[in-house]
Amino acid sequence: MDFSRFDARRYRTVPVRDGYSEWARSYDATVRGEMDIPLLGRIQSVSWPEIGQAIDLACGTGRIGAWLKSRGVRDVDGVDLTPAMLEMAQAKGAYRRLKVTNVLDTGLDTEAYDLCTQVLADEHLADLRPLYREAARLAKPGCSFVIVGYHPYFLLSGIPTHFDSATGEPVAIESYVHLFSDHVQAAHAAHWSLAEMHE
Repeated sequence: MDFSRFDARRYRTVPVRDGYSEWARSYDATVRGEMDIPLLGRIQSVSWPEIGQAIDLACGTGRIGAWLKSRGVRDVDGVDLTPAMLEMAQAKGAYRRLKVTNVLDTGLDTEAYDLCTQVLADEHLADLRPLYREAARLAKPGCSFVIVGYHPYFLLSGIPTHFDSATGEPVAIESYVHLFSDHVQAAHAAHWSLAEMHE
């Protein structure tokens, strides 16, 4: 669903690449850790130290890649649309390789990964189906796809993904509302099955 009909704050809205390019330098200092890291820590269906190759889709500043490495994942690759975010990720030293590309068409090898992740990025996609298809293409047999999303409650309540610009102006990044049923349907269409879910 298009977020505009729920938009209660009417912040200036910018495209994804523009928004994250500006937000990159202050992202780690402003994103609340409880939005994603504790959820990853609650996952029981993935044995992190047994993961050889992981792909972090929309890896941003590399927070998740660093967390995966700290949990024993051997090799982590990352892709993101925004070069400024990847510069921050590179500095963390957690990734084997990083690539500027669209998560819906990464150009990476088929069946190359034991784990796919995407954290706090799905709300910027108009359609979830290509994401789940691309993750399925990248997945080795037995791979898990771990996705952590900006809860639709916030968007339905009129609160977009946003940051304060250098001038102090609140700026929203283009977002879409995806209900949990949208995720389940997109996942099933790409032959994923739900193993675990936390809120």
